[in-house]
Amino acid sequence: MTACASSAPALQLPHVWRGRELAQAQERTLSTGHALLDAQLPGRGWPVGNLVEVLQREAQQHVWQLLGPGLSASMAQGAGPAVLVNAPYQPFGPSLRAQGIVPEQLLCVQADKVSSTLWATEQALRCADVAAVLAWLPQARSEDLRRLQLCAQAGEKLLFVFRPVACREQSTPARLRLLVEGSERMEVRILKRRGPPLLQALELHARPPRLAALLDARKSRRDVPLPIETSPGESHVLDRTPSFAG
Repeated sequence: MTACASSAPALQLPHVWRGRELAQAQERTLSTGHALLDAQLPGRGWPVGNLVEVLQREAQQHVWQLLGPGLSASMAQGAGPAVLVNAPYQPFGPSLRAQGIVPEQLLCVQADKVSSTLWATEQALRCADVAAVLAWLPQARSEDLRRLQLCAQAGEKLLFVFRPVACREQSTPARLRLLVEGSERMEVRILKRRGPPLLQALELHARPPRLAALLDARKSRRDVPLPIETSPGESHVLDRTPSFAG
């Protein structure tokens, strides 16, 4: 009698993904720059050549805090510019430069119609020199996202699509789906990944490391009281009891 398959020891095959564990398939990834987030992602980073969907309660919320570390590392390696399609606000150059992002390597595209926005996103993904595409597509349908996913896969591009929280109940072809919340601290919930669900939110720093270090240094300087120098035998002026001539 042969043993039941369920009682046999698990085979250690690197190309086989089991639903109870993070996928370990050999695919190209880019570190997010957040160690806590990398540890929860298959391949320990953003999946290159795949759609990453980011849901936000407010447009532009924590975009650069979330993507800045990974994009700055990619740009430092000469990977090419990033294209922003229908960004809700114009990027602030000095702030981005402080995070290691070169503003001159960001190309901004604005379109009025949904069809034009999708077309611009697709054309950016097809451009050989582009390393990453960030697109705000609140009205995109599932079939639209599937087409962009195929374009990102064909061109081996980083693709981030930002949509409102109301889209959470809609199906998505995205390999990775995140919900970003919080103000002082950035809370990231992994709604979809190749692996078991992650029930708790990840708390990431909402401020770039350089800015956080600068603010902490300023706060520590404010908290240290200034030394009071007095001459021997002489009390400080604030300690003196005023006297009035009669």
